[in-house]
Amino acid sequence: MKRIVLASVFAFVGLLISQISFAQVQVGIRGGANWGFASKPEYLGSLTPDFHSTAGPTGAIFLDIPLSDRVSFRPEFAYVQKGVAIKQKLDLNLGGFNLPLGATVAYQSQNLEIPLLFKFNLSEGAVQPYLIAGPAVSYALDGRIRTRASALFTTQPFDMDVNYGGMLSRWDVGAVGGLGLSMDAGAGKFFIEGRYTHGFTRQIQVPVVNVNVRNRGVAFSLGYSFPIGF
Repeated sequence: MKRIVLASVFAFVGLLISQISFAQVQVGIRGGANWGFASKPEYLGSLTPDFHSTAGPTGAIFLDIPLSDRVSFRPEFAYVQKGVAIKQKLDLNLGGFNLPLGATVAYQSQNLEIPLLFKFNLSEGAVQPYLIAGPAVSYALDGRIRTRASALFTTQPFDMDVNYGGMLSRWDVGAVGGLGLSMDAGAGKFFIEGRYTHGFTRQIQVPVVNVNVRNRGVAFSLGYSFPIGF
C-alpha cells in the first residue's frame, strides 16, 4: 500500500511539472526547528504522564510552480526530526531537606518527508503573505529513545536505538497547514514560515488494542527561493 501511495505521488508530481513552463518556476531551500509531540489516547487519562514536545532540526529543498497569479504548487523534499517526551518529577524529603528527582524519556526519529503543498498568495507586491496546505508522506530512517535523569545534577543522556518493523511504524501520512511572509530580495525572495503538521497514521501498532498515538509538529523556518532561469 505504501509503495502504491509513493508511486502515485511521484507520478502526479512528474505529470504536473511536465505540463508547466519552467520560465517562472523557482527553486528554494528552507531550514529551521520543529517541535514534535504526539496525541495521547483518551482512555489512558491520568494513568500515564503527559506528553511533551521535543525540539529538533528541519530543512527542505523545494520547487515553487505557478498555477495562476495567486496559486502555486510546492513539492518539497524535506528532513524533519519528530518525537515526543515524557517527563516525571518527584520531591524526596530527606530529614527536612527537599531533594527534587526527575527523569525525561524522549523518543526521537529522523524522517525523510515529501509534502505536496499548494501555496496561496494573499496579496501582490514586494512583501507577500501566503498560506500553504497539502498532504505529506514521511518515512523514519532511524530512531532512538533518549533517557536523562536529574537530582542535584543532570546525568549524561543514555541512548537506545529503536527497532522498527514491529509495533512502531516507519511510515506517516499527514496534512500540513501554515502561514508565511515572503519579501523580494534581488532576483529571488526571502521568507519566514510557520507550519503545523497533523499525522494520521497510528505510530504504535498493538494487536486488539487501538493505541491512538499520532505525530504532531509545529515548525518555524527561514528560507530563500530564486528562479530556475530556463
